[in-house]
Amino acid sequence: MAHVSGYCLALDMTDRVAQDLAKSEGKPWTAAKGWHTSLPVSDFVPVSRVADHTALHMWLKLNGEATPRQHGCPARMVFDLPALIAAVSAVHTLEPGDLLLTGTPEGVGPAMPGDTITAGITELDIEICVPVIAPSSVQ
Repeated sequence: MAHVSGYCLALDMTDRVAQDLAKSEGKPWTAAKGWHTSLPVSDFVPVSRVADHTALHMWLKLNGEATPRQHGCPARMVFDLPALIAAVSAVHTLEPGDLLLTGTPEGVGPAMPGDTITAGITELDIEICVPVIAPSSVQ
């Protein structure tokens, strides 16, 4: 954890059509993760502003819904952050500025072109609002 310099919120979007096609053809599905607006990232928050990263509450709403579609906190993750960092750094060299995405809370579901996703981390006053743009497989 001494190597963690801060936190941010990232939405790890997947084009399920492209992913399913690539999987059925035995091909890598990198393109299913790399389309325009597929990985919006919030502002960076220095580690000094975070007293306990396990107590942060993340949430996501679609089209201004009152109730979040997704909500969770790192304390509920299957693997804690030190274990994730150890596992990733055992096979990849992590460099300053690298982002490590840690997982997705329950509630994954479809978002369609034209939808708007709003997500945040309550304790850090982070909120991002992003339009959903069609992935290449839909255009």
